[in-house]
Amino acid sequence: MNTTEQQQQLSDLIEEKLAELNLPEAPSLLYDPIRYTLSLPGKRVRPYLTLMGCGLCNGVVEEGLPAAVAIELLHNFTLLHDDIMDKAATRRGQPSVYKKWDANAAILSGDAMYAKAFNQLQYYGRNDQYSKKRYKIILDIFLNSSEKVCEGQAYDLTFEHQMHVTLDQYLHMIKGKTAALISGAFALGGAVAGADDNQIEELRCVGEETGIAFQIQDDLLDVIADPDKFGKRKGGDIIEGKKTYPILLALQRCNEQQKERMLDVLQATDNTEKDIENVIKIYESLDVIRDSEKAIEYHYQAAMDHLQKFTASVFKTELIEFLNRLISREY
Repeated sequence: MNTTEQQQQLSDLIEEKLAELNLPEAPSLLYDPIRYTLSLPGKRVRPYLTLMGCGLCNGVVEEGLPAAVAIELLHNFTLLHDDIMDKAATRRGQPSVYKKWDANAAILSGDAMYAKAFNQLQYYGRNDQYSKKRYKIILDIFLNSSEKVCEGQAYDLTFEHQMHVTLDQYLHMIKGKTAALISGAFALGGAVAGADDNQIEELRCVGEETGIAFQIQDDLLDVIADPDKFGKRKGGDIIEGKKTYPILLALQRCNEQQKERMLDVLQATDNTEKDIENVIKIYESLDVIRDSEKAIEYHYQAAMDHLQKFTASVFKTELIEFLNRLISREY
């Protein structure tokens, strides 16, 4: 996905602010993993959306930087802990902290990042420009996002051992695991700008719909994307037996014979490329790929509809272009 000039400018501001974090040399077991994590290549989408939410509500974008860094630290905190739970060896194409150090280091450094996120938010509590009410709103959004992410992850872990998961249950899960931080990022920016309750709710909806669309899109790209561009093996979710939107939609529609074949593949530990192709053929026969694309379009359009309620600005134009780029992404 190409980066616009404005996105690059905001990204530079975010990187400069991250570089200002107080990360002492000792104890190295605590701070080296944080430095390593923040140095890994990342799109910084969530902090970018915080700044865009601030600008969309006529705020001073630079004032949103502490909130933007806080949401990025929260995001990385969740990734470190996710890698422990998933026993993931890599993250963003590099060894995960869990693999490079160990689980203890990943837990500690993740916890430290969470604490440092709150240190960033203290800027608004110590600044007379921000009332106690507005500071409370900022903290409430951040804490609610944190709680929702944990709930989403808990549901995801539960689904691993639950044979029957409905699409509604899955969508509820990704509203937490994926959409909560995107939604919170937008809403934080609006709160910093002094947006009213209605504007913050609209921002939250833009983020939630974007997050849902983004996750369904990720699920679909697992089977239709170029593996070299996507950075993952084709059908990786099928191989791992994950509960994804296409898999659940297919299980909901398939006949008993197809269901038996799918479940055999999802529960196996030695699937071949032919097994994956057979599942994809079932997707095609049941219009799963087409209807997953329709679901993605539906949720992106819902995000656009909420975005249209804001007055015209360079930030609104940029966000519309950003969503259009997301819709057409290939990885």
